[in-house]
Order: sequence, then structure tokens, then C-alpha cells
Amino acid sequence: MCGIFFSLSTRITQPNQETRSLLEKRGPDSTQTHTVCREVKTQNAVSQLQQHLTFISTVLSLRGDHVYSQPLIDSLTQSVLCWNGEAWKIGGEPVSGNDTERVFNLFLQAVKSDCNDASQRLAEAAATISGPFAFVFYDAVNARLFFSRDCLGRRSLLQGFEEDGSLRICSICDGSSSTLFDEVGFAGIYMINLDAYQDTSASPKDQYKIETLPWSSDPTPPAGHIKNPIPPMNMLIPTEQPLALKQETPCVIALETRLRQSLELRIRDVPEPPGYVSGSSAKVAVLFSGGLDCTLLARLSHDILPSNEPIDLLNVAFENPRVTAAANSNSKQQNPSSTSPSPSPISAYEACPDRITGRSAFAELQQACPGRTWRFVAIDIPYTETLSHRDQVKRLMRPHNTEMDLSIACALYFASRGQGRIHIPNTDPEPYATSARVLLSGLGADELFAGYGRHGIAFNRNGFEGLISEINLDVSRLGQRNLGRDDRVLSHWGRETRFPFLDEDFVAWVLRAPVWEKCGFGLAELPDSDPEAQTIATLDKEKMALRLVALRLSLPSVAREKKRAIQFGARTAKMEKGHTKGTDILI
Repeated sequence: MCGIFFSLSTRITQPNQETRSLLEKRGPDSTQTHTVCREVKTQNAVSQLQQHLTFISTVLSLRGDHVYSQPLIDSLTQSVLCWNGEAWKIGGEPVSGNDTERVFNLFLQAVKSDCNDASQRLAEAAATISGPFAFVFYDAVNARLFFSRDCLGRRSLLQGFEEDGSLRICSICDGSSSTLFDEVGFAGIYMINLDAYQDTSASPKDQYKIETLPWSSDPTPPAGHIKNPIPPMNMLIPTEQPLALKQETPCVIALETRLRQSLELRIRDVPEPPGYVSGSSAKVAVLFSGGLDCTLLARLSHDILPSNEPIDLLNVAFENPRVTAAANSNSKQQNPSSTSPSPSPISAYEACPDRITGRSAFAELQQACPGRTWRFVAIDIPYTETLSHRDQVKRLMRPHNTEMDLSIACALYFASRGQGRIHIPNTDPEPYATSARVLLSGLGADELFAGYGRHGIAFNRNGFEGLISEINLDVSRLGQRNLGRDDRVLSHWGRETRFPFLDEDFVAWVLRAPVWEKCGFGLAELPDSDPEAQTIATLDKEKMALRLVALRLSLPSVAREKKRAIQFGARTAKMEKGHTKGTDILI
């Protein structure tokens, strides 16, 4: 995980101190600044002006055997790369060692000559990268600036123009101009011809024309387009009722294999974090609600990681005054004469839905994988602590600015901090902070496998056609939802969150599969004589294929868990009394 700041201006510009500090929190291992000054003719070709290009990169080092400081600068051409991402594969081949240098060399080869084709070649090179990314690349040979996010938008990158026409691109909003920042789109690779400067009489956004080389889902993209690694969804509607899914159905077995492959790329060879103690410190932790998706990742991680490596399960619960007041009120109404004290804060945390399911899934993991050290980290957040960090969370999640944004961001912010309590047998719970710098998230499973309640509603209204349309809508807008916001919040503590369900190859495989191989809607029922009939009848239709994988992995209780939004499971939603809605703008 890295932090990026870039400025293109007629003067030397820097981020303010607050922004620089937040970038260094994202990348605590290295910080470097590089500046380029070049002359360019104005539109009337009478005078010249100076362009100042400022590059700042902070680095969280998670690939290779040492810290690779950024920005990377090519000594021959003076081209520059700021890279925030993980290139798991390039051209379909896994990347070992440091990926930043591999990407830089890939880009340099693409633009080394012939400026007429350099932009297209650079975009095509970026399209061969599998993994989350955001980057700023200066092609000094052809005077071009490129910047982009991956097609699913898994890394944050924002852009904004100052009143004087200065362009800023940053991993977070720069504090001096936060209202001017927007998310960089995920439509393709963006390019600026630095020699095509418009004079200052133009509006700031018109001084630099930003061209787009868009993604295309066509197998052979038209000129000026680049191939999208995410294919169109399979829209096939069955001509007869599909057979029921079972644990040994080929598509379920293949799903487990594909998910395991995606996860293995993300947790193999994670470097030792600072202060690492073999057999005691964790390299990997899971953002853990006890739900189906995150528990599957934890269970599969057990099969991949060495048996002596602990795995931390980060489970967050909040003190919610509104919920507590309602519980106390109900208790008094039921027992008016009771003199019992109000519930303790600890019991209030333990009553959070995600804490209940988390402890249940934790126990099932211990039973299924007895040789592993699983640490359940109970992260309890008092209301006063939520209030003391609220402005910081709002700062990180900008330009997102709604009540729902805040409630989700608070849960992610404190979960990724990783500070809580662990219980050691025969002792009282003791304070604990995870050493893991790699966090796993199950995000994406609901969209791909029909995990939301509205998917069932769509099927009940319009059958397979309605269900497919609803899933396709979810998948098509993955990149424009909230992954950038989540990245800004989760990365604040110098940790990187990885999303195995959003691996390009995995997503492509799922989208090509017919809808009845993903969920249980509209499938034939198993005959009573089938040994699995009774078990499968107890599973929800949503994400049926994943539920069957959980059964295969000896997680029967987890296989029956229902979907619950994080803000309700951790109780960050509606902390104050009043009639607020999730879409309300924060003051």
C-alpha cells in the first residue's frame, strides 16, 4: 500500500502538512519527493512558461526482500512512476518479488519510441496487469502524463483543479482543496499531452485536456480502446428447471479451487512485519464479522499458510447509545420494580450481532482446524472514542459525505486499527494489537453470488431474467461504488486490505458461469432419499454455491449465516436519536 501525491502547475506546489502526514500513515516505510521542471510554449507560441511536476510517494513495503522507495525514476529518460497497487499477474503470469519495478519497466518499454502509438501501447500494457492499482506515470520521452485506477476501482485516487489551473492527483483529498476533489474514474487510462497547454484565459479545467483511452468488453477492442479484463455477464436463461446444487457438483468444487487460487496469490510470501516473532506474530488478519464470506477466507487461509503462523480475526463492536437506551427502556417496561443495574459495557459489546456471529464462527474454525492458532481480537469501541475519531474518519473518507458513509467508514477504520482484547484460557482478557499488515476482506461476494435480499425479490418478481439483471447491475457498478472510500479509511493504519473475491480472473470465471451455478433460486429440490437433501434445504438461496463450499470445509453453522450490513452488525448506524437517513449529508 502506498500514498500518491502529484501536482502539475506553473509553480512549485506541495500538499499541506496534514495531507502529507496522512499519506505517511498509509506508507510508513518510505517517503520521497521528486520534481520536474520543463518549459512549454503557450497557445499563441509567443512566450514560454514553466511546468512544475511534483511527485510524492509514501510506501508500505509488502513485496520483495527490501523497501523499494518511490517515485521510481528512469535514469536514461527521466520518466517517473508513482505506483499504489499489487500486480499479482502481468500478462497472465504470476509476479514474484517486487511488482513496482516490473510495472515501471513494462511502462518504459511501451512508450520508448513513436509518440503516435505510445499512448495506446501504454494503455494496453496497463491492461495486462491483474490486481488492484492506482498510478501516475510521467512519460518524459513523449511529454505525456498517464494516471488511472484499475477497472474495479480497488485503490483510491482523487483529482482536482485549483483556481489557478493547477492539477492535483492524490490518494486522499488534499486538505487545502478538498471540495474540489473527485474520484478518478474507472473508465480507462487517462492521458494529458503536456505540450498541449492552453493559455490562462481558459478555465482551469480547460488548460489541460484530459483524454481517455476507455476499457472495452469487446474481444477485439476498436481503435483507441483497451480490453477490459472483466467480461460481460452470462445472460443465459435456462430452458428448463436447473438441477439442485450439491457439495460435489462440479461447479462447487471448481469454485473452491478458484477461490483458493485467488487467495493464495494474496497471502503467500507476506514479508515479516516490524517486530515479528516467529510462531507468535501474525502476518495476516481477517476483517471478521463471522459471516460466510470472511470465514471462508479464514478457513482457506489455514490450508495455505504454514501451520505455525497465527491468524488474527478482527471483530469490531461499538457502544451505540441509542441501542443501549432502547434496551434499558424495554427492560424497565418489562420489570418496573427491578433494581438491577444497567448492562455492563462489555455485555453491550458482546450483544452486537457481529460479535455473536464472530464468536460462533471462531469456535467453528477452532473445531475444523485444531492445529492453528486463531486469535479472536475483540475490538470494543466506546461511544466517546467514536466521537473523538469522527472528524478524522470524515477527513479520510472525503469526498464521500453521508451518514451511511460515516457509519460504514467508522467500522472499517477501527477494525483495521486492530487494537482490542484477546482471551487466553485461564486468564482475563488482555490488550492486544495485531502485527499483521495484510488484511483480508470478503467484499464482492454478495454482488457476484446474489447475496442481497433484493436479489431474491428480483427473482420472485421476474424470475431468472430479473435475477440476472439485478446481479449484472451490481457487478457493472462495482468500480463506482465505495472501494475508493474504503481504501482511504482502511489504509490509515499502515495496513493493506486485499479482496480475493475481486481478483480479475476469479470475477471473470464467476461472470461466465450461468446464474444457477451461483445461487439457489429456481433450482429443483433434491429428493428426500438424497443424503444431502435435509441439509441443503436449510440453506438460504443467496450465495448457495459459497454455502456449499462452507459445508465442504466443515463449517455447517457458517454455511447458514445470513447477510448483514457492517453498520448494523457492528452497530455504527444511527448512534444518535433522531430521524436521520443514510443518504443525509453530514454537517
